[in-house]
Amino acid sequence: MTTTPAAPPVPGTVAWFEIATDDPGSAEKFYGGLFAWSFATDEASEAGGLDYRLVTAPGGGAPSGGIFGTGGQMPGHAVFSILVADVAATCAAAEELGGTVVSKHLDVGPGVPTFAYLRDPAGNQLSIFSPPA
Repeated sequence: MTTTPAAPPVPGTVAWFEIATDDPGSAEKFYGGLFAWSFATDEASEAGGLDYRLVTAPGGGAPSGGIFGTGGQMPGHAVFSILVADVAATCAAAEELGGTVVSKHLDVGPGVPTFAYLRDPAGNQLSIFSPPA
């Protein structure tokens, strides 16, 4: 079977997933055992005081998700993340369309993407992000 390399994600596409938990070690054990995922500390997030672990699937060339250690500061969740060109503008558009902004992080430090958590009008949580400049 011949495969072609995947194109880089473009704005408006699901480009990441996140699992947030107050026990990231247990999450690594569960998901690593279930799906053979591997994990690595995200050094830029760690430098900013966040416990964020990058997830790479077997055969994956690059991380495709993360485990976020919440330290008990927010509820656990699993969300898909959509790449956007402008997090602030997308937050404003979401509110105009009946959604809500749960939190936004526009100045998280060098090397860390800007991101926000949103809820759609039905209450489903999702995440949006823009890569670091």
